[in-house]
Amino acid sequence: MGVTELLSQYGDKYIQALFTTWKLTALAFAIAFVIGVLVTVMRVSPLKPLRVVGDIYVHIFRNIPGASLLIILVYALPYLNVVWSYFTCVLIAVSLIPAAFCSEYLMAGINTIDIGQIEAARSIGMTFTQVISKVVIPQALRASVLPLTNLLVATMLTTALASQVPLNPRDLTGLVAHINTHAVGGITAFVISAALYCATAVVIGQIGNRIDRKVRILR
Repeated sequence: MGVTELLSQYGDKYIQALFTTWKLTALAFAIAFVIGVLVTVMRVSPLKPLRVVGDIYVHIFRNIPGASLLIILVYALPYLNVVWSYFTCVLIAVSLIPAAFCSEYLMAGINTIDIGQIEAARSIGMTFTQVISKVVIPQALRASVLPLTNLLVATMLTTALASQVPLNPRDLTGLVAHINTHAVGGITAFVISAALYCATAVVIGQIGNRIDRKVRILR
């Protein structure tokens, strides 16, 4: 099946799949970012139990395969009478893993902050919460724009996990599997999806580079 024939027959489904991928990516990255910030705060907290919990989270979800996590959510949790929709399971799986990497990138950003700034903030009576929210996290974010941009692209690619469940509407990878199951899309179906993934990644990269140039801390 050629490109023209494939697009004429499945063009509308490719558009739906692209929007599904974008939706999953945006929601998953937003959730991962919030969790990543919270875990990072825990890891630099003066309370040792919080630091331990934060480190354990990162070690677990940085090393667990996404497919294994999705299998647990979809097929294991129902035995505990916990049943979520396929979309929710995919969203959770695609959020928890990037959150661990988000925390790692923010920790690297924190390491670029001069310790004198933190000591100065403490010397004027700022609390831990104030130091974190007004001094540490803002600078860590500015130093982590490019790594977080790469994480956003990686999150988009991780949404391909949705192809492992009967999601409706399907994501880009799931649509390829559907086409090759019901027709002879062949390599062309993969090429179209890959082109859409690449185009989205290029746009994300360009936006990330522009943001980085504007907020970069010159030392």
